[in-house]
Amino acid sequence: MKMIKYSILLFAIISMTACAPYKNIPKLKSFQDLNYRVPVKTIQLDNEIEVAYTDEGSGTETIIFIHGLGSYIPAYDKLIPELSKKYRCIAIDLPGYGKSSKAPHSGMMSFYADIIHEITGKLGIDKFSLAGHSMGGQISVVYGLSWPEQLNNLILFAPAGFERFTPGQKEWFEDIMTPILVHNTTYEGIETNLAFNFYNMPKDAEFMMTDRMAMREASDFGGYCYAVSKSVAGMINEPIIDKLDQLEIPTLIFFGENDNLIPNRYLNPGTTSKIAEYGHEHISDSKLIMIPKCGHFLMFEKPEIVIEEMKLFIN
Repeated sequence: MKMIKYSILLFAIISMTACAPYKNIPKLKSFQDLNYRVPVKTIQLDNEIEVAYTDEGSGTETIIFIHGLGSYIPAYDKLIPELSKKYRCIAIDLPGYGKSSKAPHSGMMSFYADIIHEITGKLGIDKFSLAGHSMGGQISVVYGLSWPEQLNNLILFAPAGFERFTPGQKEWFEDIMTPILVHNTTYEGIETNLAFNFYNMPKDAEFMMTDRMAMREASDFGGYCYAVSKSVAGMINEPIIDKLDQLEIPTLIFFGENDNLIPNRYLNPGTTSKIAEYGHEHISDSKLIMIPKCGHFLMFEKPEIVIEEMKLFIN
């Protein structure tokens, strides 16, 4: 374990000290300058956190979308334009991410679930479907365990939380994923990290890489780095793997067959299908879709399959 830990740490240090001639990176004064497909709305919560969200479409069903670690609302840019023709689609920037406020917080999955609950209350939404990617999937499960009566469906895109970590592995995560590490990630590291999310990264996903590079100069970048670090700690310290059988909500689970992130290739070598099947078997009312030639960011890599399966499931 120590050898793995220090080998990866050495790789991270090498990546941070490298230099590459990246050009044409936009200048951001703050995350508010990020270019979103549609204008955001904001909602002020009781704890003075301001959350940015988009609200598109209408219909008898509302779907609320939660992004993953380090991500933001545009993660769903290939799903919402089509789904909003039939459903009301709300996408949220979690606190610390995107255009939401960057005040320090715990990063716990229950904290984010509470935020979603407060937002739906303020928007007057009593029943909805909750869709989450990666960390957002783990948050969605936590929400479903806390307020099952509010959910029509759970839709999980390559969800975190189906993988078991030992106490030593959890300690390793907290040691390595510090705000400083996130802050000092180089352009090369950003490019590698994003590419690792795909089986074959589509050209129209490159804006995520450019945005992430541009964020480094934003005035509120430090708050984002803190949120990412705390979110990693939140995922590992609030596990859901032994609570999946308590879910009583119809659940649609997507995984790419070529996911490079789940399971963790350093700590838990194995197949994605094994992790996916575990979650499917332990969530009683669930359907599993394994997508071939597809990685972790399946909403961008195979949106047509995702949209069709979501429509069938919700209907």
